[in-house]
Amino acid sequence: MKITKLEVVHVKPRYSFLKVHTDEGIVGLGEACLEGRARVVEMAIKDFEYLLIGEDPRRIEHLWNLMYRGTFYRAGAILSSAISAIDQALWDILGKSLNVPVYKLLGGAVRDKIRVYKHVHGDNIEEFKENARVAVKEGYTMIKTAVHEMAHVVETKAYIDRQIERMAILRDIIGPERDFGIDFHGRISPALAIQLAKEFEPFKPMFIEEPCLPENVDTMVTIARSTTIPVATGERLYTRWGFREVLEKQAAAILQPDLAHCGGITEAKKIAAMGEVYYAGFAPHNPLGPVNLAASIHLDATVQNFVAQEQITLGEGLIKQPFELKNGYLDLPTLPGLGVELDEEKFAHLLYEGDWRLPHWYHSDDNSLAEW
Repeated sequence: MKITKLEVVHVKPRYSFLKVHTDEGIVGLGEACLEGRARVVEMAIKDFEYLLIGEDPRRIEHLWNLMYRGTFYRAGAILSSAISAIDQALWDILGKSLNVPVYKLLGGAVRDKIRVYKHVHGDNIEEFKENARVAVKEGYTMIKTAVHEMAHVVETKAYIDRQIERMAILRDIIGPERDFGIDFHGRISPALAIQLAKEFEPFKPMFIEEPCLPENVDTMVTIARSTTIPVATGERLYTRWGFREVLEKQAAAILQPDLAHCGGITEAKKIAAMGEVYYAGFAPHNPLGPVNLAASIHLDATVQNFVAQEQITLGEGLIKQPFELKNGYLDLPTLPGLGVELDEEKFAHLLYEGDWRLPHWYHSDDNSLAEW
């Protein structure tokens, strides 16, 4: 079997899917995205064609190393995202060629179903309350919200009180038997993160996510030592080398690699294993589409230290057989490969050039740029 073509399809609002074609007619799917940089990732994927065309797609470990080690300049958000999409597609091809789900090729399942969580936000308190009630009604046992509003390096008592109000409301609506995480999104300064975490402790959240930007691990260590809430991070870390310092310094209790960015299924499996050595949980990041979700849950099924899986869409309008939520869990896939097939007729009217851009936030008082 040989790789013959790599093809990227962009679908509104901001999905990007990779199709790896072979000479035997098997097509592997991956999710090729980087928020606001989808076209650059597509170019990186196309640039890998000279390495991949004519190669056997089933030599996954070899091809991963060829892409990563064979290009001298390694990792980074763009190249790692391109490698991730290709890696997902190669696993899909391997599973389809052997007529087995990918998780069986990763060592087999250690659990029968996959716990997933959805986002709950709201531009105002009433909308926030309603969205929380909907999530409970849908059966989710875990929810993720975020610190609301952009923030200065230090903030007012009124700002802090508004954040506390939301967490109190959420805990009251979901009750003590459900979990929730709080995404700081790297938009909060370390000093403010420490303040907020202390105020959030009475609500017993499962984690605070990206309480600071990931470039300075020592700062994250300081935050982690200041609170009883577990710290989670990883969506902007790439490959096992990107997670090494976080683990060695015990800056986070939960690792959140994104299989569309960290190096794909192959690399995320190794990151999870590294986390086990430090007793860290594994909760893959995924604000993307159903192909990345499929890749993630195949890996989740095989990882002992798995915690929960982020899930934004079940694939309605994007794949032919959307996932089915059952009491906050997804069943293990049963079809060969990743088990998803794009419904290209259904989303044909949503095809575009992949030029979605990140929104820019500005502080209202001085018009200075804020973290998104």
